[in-house]
Amino acid sequence: MFARLALCSRLPSRNWQSNGCSVSFRAFSQAKFSLPRPHGKSFAHRSELKQAKRIVVKLGSAVVTRGDECGLALGRLASIVEQVAMLQNQGREMMIVTSGAVAFGKQRLRHEILLSQSVRQALHSGQNQLKEMVNNSLKCKILDKHLLITLEFNFCEISVFQSIPVLEARACAAAGQSGLMALYEAMFTQYSTCTAQILVTNLDFHDEQKRRNLNSTLHELLRMNIVPIINTNDAVVPPPVPNSDLQGVNVISIKDNDSLAARLAVEMKADLLIALSDVEGLYDSPPGTDDAKLIDIFYPGDQQSITYGTKSRVGIGGMEAKVKAALWALQGGTSVVIANGTHPKVTGHVITDIVEGKKVGTFFSEVKPAGPTVEQQTEMARHAGRSLASLHPEQRGEIICCLAELLTEKKDEILSANKKDLEIATASGRFSHALINRLALSTSKLNSLAIGLRQLSVSSRDSVGRVLRRTRVANNLELEQITVPIGVLLVIFESRPDCLPQVSALAIASGNALLLKGGKEAANTNKILHQLTQEALSIHGVADAIQLVSTREEVEDLCRLDKMIDLIIPRGSSQLVREIQRAAKGIPVLGHSEGVCHVYIDSDASIDKAIDIVRDSKCDYPAACNAMETLLIHRDLLRTPIFDQIIDMLRTEHVKIHAGPRFASYLTFSPSEVKSLRTEYGDLECCIEVVDSMQDAVDHIHKYGSSHTDVIVTENEETAEQFLQQVDSACVFWNSSSRFADGYRFGLGAEVGISTARIHARGPVGLEGLLTTKWVLRGEGHTVADFSEQGSMTYLHENIPVPQGNFS
Repeated sequence: MFARLALCSRLPSRNWQSNGCSVSFRAFSQAKFSLPRPHGKSFAHRSELKQAKRIVVKLGSAVVTRGDECGLALGRLASIVEQVAMLQNQGREMMIVTSGAVAFGKQRLRHEILLSQSVRQALHSGQNQLKEMVNNSLKCKILDKHLLITLEFNFCEISVFQSIPVLEARACAAAGQSGLMALYEAMFTQYSTCTAQILVTNLDFHDEQKRRNLNSTLHELLRMNIVPIINTNDAVVPPPVPNSDLQGVNVISIKDNDSLAARLAVEMKADLLIALSDVEGLYDSPPGTDDAKLIDIFYPGDQQSITYGTKSRVGIGGMEAKVKAALWALQGGTSVVIANGTHPKVTGHVITDIVEGKKVGTFFSEVKPAGPTVEQQTEMARHAGRSLASLHPEQRGEIICCLAELLTEKKDEILSANKKDLEIATASGRFSHALINRLALSTSKLNSLAIGLRQLSVSSRDSVGRVLRRTRVANNLELEQITVPIGVLLVIFESRPDCLPQVSALAIASGNALLLKGGKEAANTNKILHQLTQEALSIHGVADAIQLVSTREEVEDLCRLDKMIDLIIPRGSSQLVREIQRAAKGIPVLGHSEGVCHVYIDSDASIDKAIDIVRDSKCDYPAACNAMETLLIHRDLLRTPIFDQIIDMLRTEHVKIHAGPRFASYLTFSPSEVKSLRTEYGDLECCIEVVDSMQDAVDHIHKYGSSHTDVIVTENEETAEQFLQQVDSACVFWNSSSRFADGYRFGLGAEVGISTARIHARGPVGLEGLLTTKWVLRGEGHTVADFSEQGSMTYLHENIPVPQGNFS
């Protein structure tokens, strides 16, 4: 029977205010019971976890207890409580199944025993023996009302610890349960959240009346916005079977709560069960062993592919027990995630990350996708990419030429798929005119792509394996520096399906494996273009080297594959690039966050050149990252014919003008003043600002630009050269449109993007930017000892000429 429920004076609900109070009662439970009728289907994908309303959080023994297995990990517990309280305050219904009473009680009882023994020894040993104990370095400190004893015996052979009796688990649980609950109550009080304690045993859960009572009590607590904290009543359960794999003496195993959490989750029709342990999730073999891989999604029936290792340092369940409990809950309609709750870098957000659908731990799902997972795709791409890199340069060129031919031969199919995407995007009303323009393909675009790819196929013959440097280190000891692929590239792009064949061709030419993640708005176009790419790759048996990620993988999750991906290249809006740069932990990101490009009209500029360059830079393709966003005009040109003609031209082209602060001060009736001089409009809009000189223009560009592309229009060669030298941007032009900042126009054949970084590649990144180097040393049994003072050899370090087109 349940004990009477003692309600606190102010309970959090729609009608009551919370003061962080606690409710305590007991329930008898936990014997085996039949699976209730499933309350519904579990979530099929991680992204659906955001919809979880009722959530059970199971805190394993290793999460709650300290490393010494005596006491609680207060820091971890506090961060977990904060997350649970935050989700509760969002309107979700949170429940906690916790361990920790035995560990907390063990700490308290050991302190009491040590204190008692030290007092008895002081009373019975006499003054002389007490002095002897001091001389043998007995150190006592009282910390926070508990006695901490540090013993450093130099001569004595008897230790106080050896006389401590074996601490029985049930006694520890009885001593620790109240303290554990008081700790939870104090922590949740900080977030104005009320808690209630429920203790269950393994005696009478099969009793239908008691089971209904438990269900009714939990529903009532959840209705009143209270967080139930559930634990097995270890003070009265039979003692656990000793664990032979634990280290040390007098170590008490803490009762496992995996099956309890699963049963309660199903009984309460919970949407999600989060089981926190001391491992990242479920591995295909014991963690720490060679080739052990974390399983992202686990499906029923996959048990045969798993090799279980030993359990954690505390607890009696282990991973096998967790998997069985998880599958049982999944069968009952509750989604399950097993994750690490002890890692200091993730504990503070592990629960909220799981609820947000991020790739954390192992997600249990009944719906198996038709295709491979993104991890499997990455492995396939890496394996085929190595075969691609080993092909002869002519063979890689053949693949690119084949792709170019397919773009023209299959143009009707490509344009038909693109038409579907355009219709869907337009009907949705969610995309700007600029993004629709980026999404659209045409016959002329496909022809230009094919020309660029054929151009690239020629340059690809001088890429992988090219000798950059050759040195004779010593006699019969030669060193080469050669070009090699980077590895696995991840290119994330949005609304630009023409990016797919460009990037694919560059990956083929450079021998890199490639993962492509396109936007949903171009799904149909990307699918046909990827099929054509794999058709071209198949002529030399490397079709898997380029993979299109079509699963529900979030961009942030892809950016966490730091052990599988070597370089990320974002192609899209500045917001997309910034998000990827923030999310990519441990993976280099090649790209630029903004394209705030400037055109500076000098006092010595030609009228005709200025008008043509400004028109082309702004109006040719306003959505491009190399389009002009800010027009800088020398102060002396105000109210002159060149200024008037530029303004008339922009109005004719329907360009909306925003006035910079200085430009606005010269006008009686000015256009709307710009909100920021760092704006990338991406449309028929631009900012006009006035500067006093070329140096003033350079200073403005350095302060407000994005180091992308900047232009000077002038007939003064000296001024132009100073501008070209001083402006620190990836591309700096004189008397030419900013739209020339493009890999195809530079003769690179194609580009993966424009980089504003200052290391590796900068500007339009073509074939060379996707290569790195390695050093190859060829000797005949040489050792470093041969070159020591007592050795017989000396270093030569002679540079050997490298003929053009020489390959290793």
